[in-house]
Amino acid sequence: MIDMRQLVMFRQVVEAGSFSAAARAMRCTQPAVSQQMKALERAVGGPLFARVGRGLQLTEAGHALSRYATDILNGVAVAQQQVRAIATEMGTVRLCAFPSANATLVPKAAATLKKRHPHLRLELLEDEPPQSYQTLRRARCDVVVAFTYEPGKIRPADVGMLEVPLLADPLVLLVPAGDPLGERESVALAELADATWIAGCPRCRQQFLKVCQSGGFNPSIACATDDNMALQGLVAAGLGLALVPALVLAFMRHPDLVAVPVEPVSRRRVSAYTWPDLARTSAVAATLAALREAARRLDAPAGTLALA
Repeated sequence: MIDMRQLVMFRQVVEAGSFSAAARAMRCTQPAVSQQMKALERAVGGPLFARVGRGLQLTEAGHALSRYATDILNGVAVAQQQVRAIATEMGTVRLCAFPSANATLVPKAAATLKKRHPHLRLELLEDEPPQSYQTLRRARCDVVVAFTYEPGKIRPADVGMLEVPLLADPLVLLVPAGDPLGERESVALAELADATWIAGCPRCRQQFLKVCQSGGFNPSIACATDDNMALQGLVAAGLGLALVPALVLAFMRHPDLVAVPVEPVSRRRVSAYTWPDLARTSAVAATLAALREAARRLDAPAGTLALA
């Protein structure tokens, strides 16, 4: 029988690359790690590590155990999280959201919770999908607010998570104030084939490339940045155009920029995710309700945002 504590230590050794590094991470001694790994090897019936110089290499059996260890430990952590939440009626909800949601949806939801559930504490984390889904899978948060650009692909909700749709967030064109495009009600993407562009974060950049290619051209990108303020400053200075989610403009708008709808419309789907058992607790249910209300009340530029 595999001891769960040994499995935790095994995963730490695999991640750290050595017994000594794992010992430092777990604040114990190297001999203690070595002893526990020998006990684990006895339990599974064979060696898990092979020494290569001063380092360690997984044996075939070690690779097999490593493939299962993360899923096993994550499953146990999620089970403990859900059972504890149901048994104790959690008073703290850990919410992980991407940056523009943390600046728009989350504050409005937090204000609603403070007013209606003053004893409920909201702990905020920040990460982009797909990493944020892993935060939920590892039981390091209770609710994730994430987005997807490709609704045809398998979503986390399809593999066990509960999805609560919040809004549909279209891409809009940013142009400098005074640009003739800024006076248009909308712009056809195909008209922009010869434009110079400022690209955004890596995931949005991938979608930007797909959108342009669907319009029949490969964009000429002058530069790329993860910083929304820098992106807007570059566009305002006339160095290029940009396609950004409308949600970004709800909280950050350079005075020398104009946002214009683009045809055909490309939207990202913004949703909240949690586990079905957690959704039945009053704290998580209240958080999801507050997020839905925040999505309905969100001030969107030019009425571009819509409920998903």
